[in-house]
Amino acid sequence: MQKMKIGLIQMGLKASTDLEPAAIRDAMNEAHLPLIQQAADAGVQVLCFQEVFNQPYFCPSQDPKWYAAAERVPEGPTCQLMQKLAAEHRMVMIVPIYEETVTGVYYNTAAVFDADGSYLGKYHKTHIPQVAGFWEKFYFKPGKSEWPVFDTAYGKIGVYICYDRHFPEGWRALALNGAEVIFNPSATVAGLSQYLWELEQPASAAANGCFIAAINRVGTEAPWNIGEFYGSTYIVNPRGQIEAQASDKDDELLIHEIDLAMVREVRNNWQFFRDRRPDAYARLTDGE
Repeated sequence: MQKMKIGLIQMGLKASTDLEPAAIRDAMNEAHLPLIQQAADAGVQVLCFQEVFNQPYFCPSQDPKWYAAAERVPEGPTCQLMQKLAAEHRMVMIVPIYEETVTGVYYNTAAVFDADGSYLGKYHKTHIPQVAGFWEKFYFKPGKSEWPVFDTAYGKIGVYICYDRHFPEGWRALALNGAEVIFNPSATVAGLSQYLWELEQPASAAANGCFIAAINRVGTEAPWNIGEFYGSTYIVNPRGQIEAQASDKDDELLIHEIDLAMVREVRNNWQFFRDRRPDAYARLTDGE
């Protein structure tokens, strides 16, 4: 199959952060259901949500309350719901949630379900920031996922999460492992990094000859109010050209069909994988 119809959902928070995490989870899951149905009706084959899609971006705080937002993968309620919907709609679903693996150990995770509802595996966010407004090390253990690529019913996909996008090594590892499309669910606000939003990922798509789907939430979230999540979800092709993009303010389902044949075409024209020199790159992995 050469074509893949992708759906990406960006959404603002639908419940007060004064509520308990379980109540927020239920409200956000419910808010996504109409857009999931809309995606199914439009023939979307692969659907992805934003980073920790059914909770606020709670990392401006260091509050143990939010540990209760973590769920087991794939046994937790959100994964069970999305697994059922994946099978019902014959749709691959990428579900970025807060995960508890054992008591007290938490990851920023994306679970992947195939079009028959089978659980293919998960990716743990690798790079964890710890700066003002983004105290993620309080909540997330760094992942060691070995750059998994999921061979779905519709194509080979990888996942990279938010802050990961600033590190070119992971894009390359996923592409070398066979990813044709890499999804980057994010939660990023206007300010320091916004100009990079349409710079880094198109450059990484061109450097690795793959499609990249970048998802960002919208709106502001009290009580932290660290800035406005500016949406602008998009899909960029292996030439580094943005083919489709959502608004910067609204809840939106972005739907776009891509041509996977472009991956082979671009990689044959730009022989970056042939000409790379891993023998000369020891400095990149020597631990300094």
